[in-house]
Parts: sequence; structure tokens; C-alpha cells
Amino acid sequence: MMREPSMLVRETAAEQLEERQSDWAYSKPVVVLDIIWNFAFVAVSVGVLLSSWEERPDTPLRLWIIGYAFQCLLHMVCVCVEYRRRRRQQSMEYRPFNAGEEGILSPGSRVDSEQYVTLAQLEEDSGSGVAKHLESTNTMLSFIWWIVGFYWVSIGGQALARTSPQLYWLCIIFLGFDVFFVVFCVALACIIGIAVCCCLPCIIAILYAVADQEGASKEDIEQLSKFKFRKIDNDGKSAVNVQEPVGGIMTECGTDSPREHVLSPDDAECCICLSAYDDGVDLRELPCGHHFHCACVDKWLRINATCPLCKYNILKSSSHEEV
Repeated sequence: MMREPSMLVRETAAEQLEERQSDWAYSKPVVVLDIIWNFAFVAVSVGVLLSSWEERPDTPLRLWIIGYAFQCLLHMVCVCVEYRRRRRQQSMEYRPFNAGEEGILSPGSRVDSEQYVTLAQLEEDSGSGVAKHLESTNTMLSFIWWIVGFYWVSIGGQALARTSPQLYWLCIIFLGFDVFFVVFCVALACIIGIAVCCCLPCIIAILYAVADQEGASKEDIEQLSKFKFRKIDNDGKSAVNVQEPVGGIMTECGTDSPREHVLSPDDAECCICLSAYDDGVDLRELPCGHHFHCACVDKWLRINATCPLCKYNILKSSSHEEV
């Protein structure tokens, strides 16, 4: 069992999922939906507070609703700040260079330009750090505020439902929504964790289906060496003059002088799907020397052009070969 390499592959997949989750969370549709959702909470809170002006609850439910609405407003501000920062960062990364202007720049001016970009990035990072700390603080205070609201609603009991029905049921709705949201997030995290550990090809297929083209192209993947795997029995072991246990031989395809690699039984497994290589299956060898099923690693490389084990970038090797 290739426990250690398989764990490396799963750690890489978890990091990739975390990056994708961050990108999805701050994509334009999700941000717009998040702002509309929280703005609706604020609007409903203001409406209920105005319509229930004559209600006199025994516990400070109005104060709790005002605090809840303020947390929604603060969350909207933090999301907008982080979204704008990410948009500016993407525009700077993909901004095309003007070749004519670059040619007339002196070395000193280029250094100044690099320093200017660095200072701008530092300013954005500092602003983003404040927004992230503020969002973390808001999340922690939201949890404490939920406990306070639950306590005030609990000690009021049915008396609040009779004397202050609008405030009471609005608090119940807000508290119930928070519970549903937390349960949903925990369940989703558990499902993703189980899928990463037990069904990594499913996660790769999902990422392959929904991700943008950020990895290697089909042409880049086809340039990698392709091998055919052949199992070796005891008779074949003596033919290859190997004394150690042999799991099989990889033979390169599509070349006049094919290379061959003798694999041990532990090495004759795919670290992505954790399946042993079957006789006659197609394998893909990366420039770093690691090999996997073609079906497994090709989808991975379309998502991320790095080796799942050592994170070697295959695009770097292809660019060097072209030069």
C-alpha cells in the first residue's frame, strides 16, 4: 500500500479545493447573492423594528435585532472590500505589457516601476488583512451574539410570543437560519473530507467539470511520455534479470527506441485512485519521473499543471524544450 504518496496526493487535492473554494466564494454571482441576502436581512429587520414600535418585550429583543443587522452590514462591507481587492489583483496579473514602452525604459526606471508595483501590492495586502481580521472578529462576535439572543428568547418563553409577536418570531427566524447554515457548512465539509480520503477521482472529476482552463492544455499533456504497463510473472522475472520482486514493466509508446522501467509491486499502483496497474493499461509519466493512470492524471493536469506528488510544473519543462 502506497500510504505516504497517496496522502501527498490528497493533501495537494485538499489545497486545490481550498483555493477553488476561495475563488468560488468571491466570484461575482456568489458575492452578489451574498450581498442581496444580507441586505434582505437588514431590510426585514428595519421593517419589523418600525412596525413593532408599540411592542414592549420583557427582554431586549430590539437590541439583539439591531446587533444582528449591524453584523450583516459589516459582513457586506468586508465582502465588497475583499472582492474589489481580488479584482484589482487579477487585473494586475493579466495586464498586457506595452512592448514599445518597455523598450525605451531605462534600467533605473524599470526598478522604480517594480518598486511601485510592490508598494501597491503591499498597500492592498494591508487593506485586505484589515478586512479579513474584521470579518473573523465579526464571525466570532456573531457566535456570541447568537448565544445571547437564544438566551433572551428562551427566558421570555411564550410570554414574548403574546406581548411582542413580531420581534419574537423575527428572532426565532434569524436564530433558526443561523443553525441551518452552520449544519449545512459542517455537513458539506464532512462530505468533502470523506470524498478526498475515499473517492479522490470523484473530486478531480468535479473540479475538472466546473473549473476554468487554468492548468495544462490538451497539447501540453499529449507531449508527455505515454507508457503501456505489462505485468510480470515468475517466468518473466527471470527474463528481465531482476532479483527483487517485480510488479511489472512500463514500455514507452510511440517511439522507435522505447524506454522501459521495471516497477516494484509497491510502485505499480496509481496514487490518485489507489488502484494497482492492470495488464495493458496506459500510463503517463511526468518529467519528474512520477507515473499515474492516463485517465487519472490527465484530468488532474487540466485543473493544475503540477505533479500531484512533488508539485513539479510540467509547463516549465515544455517551455524549456521549446526554447
